Amino acid sequence: MRNMLSVARLIHPALVLLVLLIASPLLYAQSAPIEPCPATPATKPPSVTSGTPKKVSAKASETIIDSSIADDPDIEKLLRPYSDKVHALSVEIGRLEGEMKKGAVGAGTLGQFVTDAMLAETRKRTGKNIVLALTNAGGLRKNEIAPGQLHASDIFELLPFENELITLDVTGAQLRKLGELTTRNAQAGARVQFRWNDQNRTEVIETKLLDPNGGEIEIDNNRTYTIVTIDYLYKLNSGSYAILQEGKNLQSLNLTIRDAVVDYVKAETAAGRPIRGQLDNRFVQVGPGPSKPVTPPND
Repeated sequence: MRNMLSVARLIHPALVLLVLLIASPLLYAQSAPIEPCPATPATKPPSVTSGTPKKVSAKASETIIDSSIADDPDIEKLLRPYSDKVHALSVEIGRLEGEMKKGAVGAGTLGQFVTDAMLAETRKRTGKNIVLALTNAGGLRKNEIAPGQLHASDIFELLPFENELITLDVTGAQLRKLGELTTRNAQAGARVQFRWNDQNRTEVIETKLLDPNGGEIEIDNNRTYTIVTIDYLYKLNSGSYAILQEGKNLQSLNLTIRDAVVDYVKAETAAGRPIRGQLDNRFVQVGPGPSKPVTPPND
């Protein structure tokens, strides 16, 4: 009996081991690899069959666009808010005697015209003795205006920017330095003597102010003078225009240079005076002229 129990004890572990050996491949074997889906068969492009081409015909006609075509009410309603403004540009505001052109010195008759307007309108609005008007030649974007009717559109083309007029108080010494900028720009209120140097550039010799009768007035370095210019040049704060930052008592007129010129033309027209495209003697050349052709500055 004991021998049988001993044999059973020996057989039992052997059976357990045999079962584990048989079952282990099933318990720990890798799962079958996932097979990729079969590729979608490529679609064959439709076959092109040759056949008889179709005939295509076209027709064209002309329509004369004139007053015989009635206005579209919807379009008229859409344009109505702008029509009056566009019409205002075509209104005659004055007359020009002689052509106005942009020149190499003082921006020519165009520069003369614009700064005369700046000076007159600023004096009228402030009641002050404004001694000098200054603007840059590059701000004048039209090179010439033909004689005859002057329209508001001419002024808009000449002065398209929203530059506002400002007044500044400067010393006489600062005013002299500003005078050195005038030959390359446009000014009113002074007489400037200049010459052409070896580099074919202008050099200012002397600047004097003008009284209402055209008489010359010496500039007092210690005195304070009021000038008018545009906010654009003041805000530049660079190059030759940086001196404007030294001015005091800056005042804005809340008036664009363009509107000032339009008002000036209307006032001259109301007074029975035409605009004249003729140079005066605000710039006096000393010695020979330029050695080669000079184009007006664009800065």
